[in-house]
Amino acid sequence: MVSEKLSRIVSARVNDPAAVAAAAARRVKAASLLGEHGRAMIIAADHPARGANGVGGDPNAMADRSELLERMCVALERPGVTGVLGTADILEDLLLLGVLDGKSVFGSMNRAGLAGSVFEIDDRFTGYDAATIAAMGFDGGKTLTRIALGDPATPSVLENTARAVNELNDRRLVAMVEPFISVWQDGKIRNDLSTDAVVKSVTIASGLGRRTAYTWLKLPVVEGMERVLSASTLPALLLGGEVTDPAAAFASWGKALRQPTAQGLVVGRSLLYPAGGDVAGAVDKAVSLL
Repeated sequence: MVSEKLSRIVSARVNDPAAVAAAAARRVKAASLLGEHGRAMIIAADHPARGANGVGGDPNAMADRSELLERMCVALERPGVTGVLGTADILEDLLLLGVLDGKSVFGSMNRAGLAGSVFEIDDRFTGYDAATIAAMGFDGGKTLTRIALGDPATPSVLENTARAVNELNDRRLVAMVEPFISVWQDGKIRNDLSTDAVVKSVTIASGLGRRTAYTWLKLPVVEGMERVLSASTLPALLLGGEVTDPAAAFASWGKALRQPTAQGLVVGRSLLYPAGGDVAGAVDKAVSLL
């Protein structure tokens, strides 16, 4: 069944495409990147643009746009949620629904590293650019920066990330860099989540660009987060990833948030598609950690 929200969006896209820019212009911006609790709680939904639609045992969970938007609206309405991260199609849908007032908004910039592809590490910038992020009145842009020492595409990944960092810093917009040390294994890219590898990714990512005053990091929560978060003075947001053990994940997030550079959470699938289906409850629990 087509939801009322989806009908409104499609009607605007067909009959009044300028409504997107109008909605962006009248959006009430967030007073701060951090909420009343002094931390950020950002809902992420840029996975589908990279072909990563799966959640748990359902390979197409995020491919139902009406369902995804319903879940995002529930999450964004919860107290303590400060912002959202997404690609242009999703953020424009949310603008048309009028649910981004008072939220920080981050545009996803590179999505060409399609999940499971032979060119996955060659993650070119096919999403937002800094100029459009600024024109839309958003707060920053996010890059996925996977560093595969054995893949010759890696230098261009670093160069393009540095260019995005420069262009965002020049506009005084947050450059949210999500680095990983990655390896090819059995024909697939795997992120190395050992403490040493994540520390190395932090030190590499922190040095990208000619300015870093507006650079933040988006980091996985792994063993030894004290070491990870001591590897840079850049503000860090902790990513959720896909969670198999919610209790353990929430405990690890809470522990990592005690480190001084940790400024909050950026979580997507584990809050939008929690076990049991209670989006509001999962979001409220995450907010309670802040």
